[in-house]
Amino acid sequence: MNMQIEIDSGSGFCFGVTTAISKAEEELAKGKILYCLGDIVHNGMECERLHRMGLVTINHADLKTLHGVKVLLRAHGEPPETYALARENAIEVIDATCPVVLQLQRRIKSQCNQNPEAQLVIFGKPGHAEVLGLVGQTNGKAIVIDHFEDVMKLDFSRDIYLFSQTTKSLDEFHRIIEYIQQNISSNAVFRSFDTICRQVANRMPNVSRFASRHDLVLFVCGRKSSNGKVLFDECLRVNPNSHLIEGPEEIQPAWLKNVNTVGICGATSTPKWLMEQCRDAIMSSSSTAATD
Repeated sequence: MNMQIEIDSGSGFCFGVTTAISKAEEELAKGKILYCLGDIVHNGMECERLHRMGLVTINHADLKTLHGVKVLLRAHGEPPETYALARENAIEVIDATCPVVLQLQRRIKSQCNQNPEAQLVIFGKPGHAEVLGLVGQTNGKAIVIDHFEDVMKLDFSRDIYLFSQTTKSLDEFHRIIEYIQQNISSNAVFRSFDTICRQVANRMPNVSRFASRHDLVLFVCGRKSSNGKVLFDECLRVNPNSHLIEGPEEIQPAWLKNVNTVGICGATSTPKWLMEQCRDAIMSSSSTAATD
């Protein structure tokens, strides 16, 4: 069988995730226990690999019970109260907050201090770790909108300062900006800050082109990944023969029938080694089918 399999060179960990995992591996190499607040990455298999190396995933309730240990803060960032609790409990923080997220946190905090009466709006997924860290910079005052339709919640007679979670859709963000510009009162101030990470935003057109080139697309991604959902939806839009899988064991032989080219891509939380495992599983099943 002459099936061609291509792994998308633009898929895989973003800079922030790569840095967080490197910091974890560096600490674990010292042979001491390291805790991580939340899943280091929204990919079960990569979390399992690091767990075997000694990384212990905890939640915020667990953090309150720990004293004098090392805790890694992942790329998503944390609200100020997490740092305050770490100081109280003599916890050494290994801060792996993505520099793009860190800069956004500072900008939101500064804007909130300068204009405490304005509506500070974050276009983001409610409850997402990054968004919780951003809302924390405003003492919980920020308004979170998840979709374009949520813009109706805002009071257009008051000042609006709009930010975005780093991994949201650029197109939807621009639709929200346009709507606010058209509806804001002439007496109110509106300012928007484009804080979407280009390393992530640029993946949308890239994954779109990649998906259009193949008969079958396998999008490898943990089902918890919000970035993965956005990118997979784009694959599906361009190529209806796209499937989201968490690992090679989910590949169905029926998908491979009468297929000449397979494209394997993933989210910013998808490790390269996992996409390679999926490629190897297809090659192995193809060679088995050929010898049957």
